[in-house]
Amino acid sequence: MIVRIFGLSAVVTVAALVAAFLYQGWTGLALCAILGVLEVSLSFDNAVINATVLERMSLFWQRMFLTIGVIIAVFGMRLVFPLAIVWITGGLNPVEAFDLAMNPPAGGAETFPDGSPSYETILTDAHPQIAAFGGMFLLLLFLNFVLANRDLTWLSWIERPLGRLGRLDQLSVALAAILLVVVAEYLVPDDGRSTVLISGLLGLITYILVDGLSSLFQQEQPGGGEAVAEPTPAAGPTRGPTPVTVAAGKAGFFMFLYLEVLDASFSFDGVIGAFAITPDPILIALGLGFIGAMFVRSITIYLVRQGTLGEYRYLEHGAHWAIGALAVILLLSIHFHINEVVTGLVGVAFIGASLVSSVRANRRDQRRKQERAAVGATR
Repeated sequence: MIVRIFGLSAVVTVAALVAAFLYQGWTGLALCAILGVLEVSLSFDNAVINATVLERMSLFWQRMFLTIGVIIAVFGMRLVFPLAIVWITGGLNPVEAFDLAMNPPAGGAETFPDGSPSYETILTDAHPQIAAFGGMFLLLLFLNFVLANRDLTWLSWIERPLGRLGRLDQLSVALAAILLVVVAEYLVPDDGRSTVLISGLLGLITYILVDGLSSLFQQEQPGGGEAVAEPTPAAGPTRGPTPVTVAAGKAGFFMFLYLEVLDASFSFDGVIGAFAITPDPILIALGLGFIGAMFVRSITIYLVRQGTLGEYRYLEHGAHWAIGALAVILLLSIHFHINEVVTGLVGVAFIGASLVSSVRANRRDQRRKQERAAVGATR
């Protein structure tokens, strides 16, 4: 199974490294490898969240996520998206934006001798709008999770009170909107406040629309009936997720769209952070896209096929807390510079802690089961 799931990613990785070597020699190969490792380390929480959505989708839409979704992730978010930002904010046409990206100022300067900004400078200047959109989208995802009243909690001391507060309708939207106003008021200069507010509002609207439409069509299929329950394939008799409602048709499409927007929100900080390593868009596409995005998708499929989310009960909780931390970091990065290593370590810390808690809980349950069996045998 591991070879089947990760085989294509491994082949693509080798091809990307060879392309980077042919493009810029050993330096290009090293930069491409570093970018790939950066993307995987920053996006493991993305893979966990993707898996929670993907296991509710049919095999057809899972394959779409691994094919069409990869094309969108690699070329759309890691190559076209940065160029599109430069097209829009820099007032350049696509050809001029690409030429600007491929010909940076000498010596890594932020501007050319005539005073015009570089590709990296234009993209960096657009970071507040990008961070506001992505931060609001991810924040709503986090809030809707922790404000839900759940039987299973990880950080019970805070998740249970939040779950009770979540009975107030639309509390997540209200909290996200309040935080957006606070950020715009205290972290954004006057001349950029309206842009950040609009971008953040668009992030809120995008989440509400995409999540709402996917939920609507998942509850009721085009024929008027409920979605059909279909178990996701498992690796063995004791592995794999329990039978879940599999979305098809319009529900599957909107969940696929939701996944792509979610992946885009996660990739914002990675794309911007990649410029600290290299401004070359070709190397960024090879490292973040062909290597990083491919492996993140393979990890997602592996989690679904192995039933890891069911086996490690708190893993989903840890991933959502990591998302909440990432959302806050994105919003703070509008004003403060936060190293990408910090972002990655925070996510790894939450997921690692939830994994350890899951293992301990499984062992505790196993001991109790053995104790009950021993008591029953002595009677």
